[in-house]
Amino acid sequence: MLTLAHWTHDLSPFVPFLQFSETRGVRWYGLAYVLGFVCALWLLHRYTRTGRSRLTTEQNGDLLLIIVIGVMLGGRLGSFLLYHPELLLSDPLSFFRIWEGGMASHGAFIGVTLALIWFSRKTKVSFLHLGDLITSTAALGLMLGRIANFINGELWGKESTVRWAVIFVNTDGGPMPRHPSQLYQALLEGALLFAYMQHRVWKNRVLQTHPGQLSGEFLIGYSIMRVIGEVFREPDASLVWNTFSRGTFYSFFVFIAGVALILFARRQPQRG
Repeated sequence: MLTLAHWTHDLSPFVPFLQFSETRGVRWYGLAYVLGFVCALWLLHRYTRTGRSRLTTEQNGDLLLIIVIGVMLGGRLGSFLLYHPELLLSDPLSFFRIWEGGMASHGAFIGVTLALIWFSRKTKVSFLHLGDLITSTAALGLMLGRIANFINGELWGKESTVRWAVIFVNTDGGPMPRHPSQLYQALLEGALLFAYMQHRVWKNRVLQTHPGQLSGEFLIGYSIMRVIGEVFREPDASLVWNTFSRGTFYSFFVFIAGVALILFARRQPQRG
């Protein structure tokens, strides 16, 4: 009788009127990435117009293109290497079936870092400044991605009896209600973190005066929000040391990197 009081997830992963067959069409997951990148480009242009960015309008487009590549390759590789390495041996072609989902934010961070290093060397623009620009927009994309996870009925939470729990039986979540942890993470590491980063960009000059500071704050904020979200999320891989979920474990290193970035940024001469 308990499960009758909870909503059973029955959302389609396809955008209405854009599904062409049972397995083909425009998916919310892909649309979330496109929308996230478009919004990021709009923000980069605003930074340029208001003097907060050292990039030209043309360079903004080039930067976003290399970031897209970094996110897609890093996120995809991270999903396999950090969470499901066995699939690379048992089903290597699954790496290319991107329409089935499978992206890891920690892997995307690494991919973006490598992309920024390359772009910095090409344009002679500070790597730390580029990192601040991108991290100030990243949380919006994370929010959209988590909402898409919920629509897909994947990465669900642990079993729960809270009134807003959801039954994910149609996507292999079993008959018991679970935390909609995807939405928790959309709020924490998405909406709240994005609001904080935008407040920092527009309410002071940290983007111009202390390169690296915002990137460090983003990494610390993300790691904290991710650990909180992992409390409610069903682990999607074996625990580390039988204690920590993979998401929590990897977030420890993200937190350390954030602290190191802030310390480095604060020790540099303040820029005008």
